[in-house]
Amino acid sequence: MSVVRRHPLITFFVLTYALTWWAVPFGSFIATGPLIAALIVIPITQGRAGLKELGLRMIRWRVRWYWYAMAIGLPLAVHLTTVVLNIGLGAPAPSLAQFNPLTGLVVVFAVRLINPLDGPMGEEPGWRGFALPGLQAQRSPLLATLILAVLVTVWHLPLWVVPQFGAGTGDILGDILATFGVTFWYSWLFNHTGGSVLMTIVAHSTEGTIQTGAFWSAGAAAARMSLLYGVVWLAVAIGLVVLDRQLWRGPAPASATVQPAYGGESRVR
Repeated sequence: MSVVRRHPLITFFVLTYALTWWAVPFGSFIATGPLIAALIVIPITQGRAGLKELGLRMIRWRVRWYWYAMAIGLPLAVHLTTVVLNIGLGAPAPSLAQFNPLTGLVVVFAVRLINPLDGPMGEEPGWRGFALPGLQAQRSPLLATLILAVLVTVWHLPLWVVPQFGAGTGDILGDILATFGVTFWYSWLFNHTGGSVLMTIVAHSTEGTIQTGAFWSAGAAAARMSLLYGVVWLAVAIGLVVLDRQLWRGPAPASATVQPAYGGESRVR
């Protein structure tokens, strides 16, 4: 326990990888690894105060309306931009089957908001609810996000390189770029909304509800779509860093950091 208290972030990442990757040889990827790891480490390092803080972050809905618009609108804009670029490069008209009926898409989005076995709820409480505030306690948001982006991207690798998960080799680079880039978007949104994990859950749910691979099922257009999607997210990340340099240089907003203390208590700043 003393080792966990001295190294809460390292413990969290080791647990996250272990809780997720143990099932890969059996054909499964446990997306709830970050959530479970956070629920193990927080009581040991921060006590009930830490669990309460995580819960409050997950229901922190009192933010200005335009952050909701951003959380939903930017991922949709990235999808649209990618489709337009692909058509401009010679792809045929895309399939819109996933939008028929639209109500089905809305239901999928709503379920993803609350399903702990899915990516948004399974990942965000760990990545943004615990890891990012801890990383930002002693680092600038830029450095903290760079570290987190690398670790989150590596955590996803089995989904792209293990054949049983169905990812094609042509999709790997696009998936890596997208995962790396979107981490900056989630950090930016988290820091601007007072450390609201709810906002990142909404954004994550929006980003994952629309499947870019469904627009073109095969051929050069499908392979290019994946790569373009990653490039667009990387461009978004660069744009956020360049246009909002003051935020990234730090220090992070007080509401978006947590300084773990020893002895099972927490100091939330």
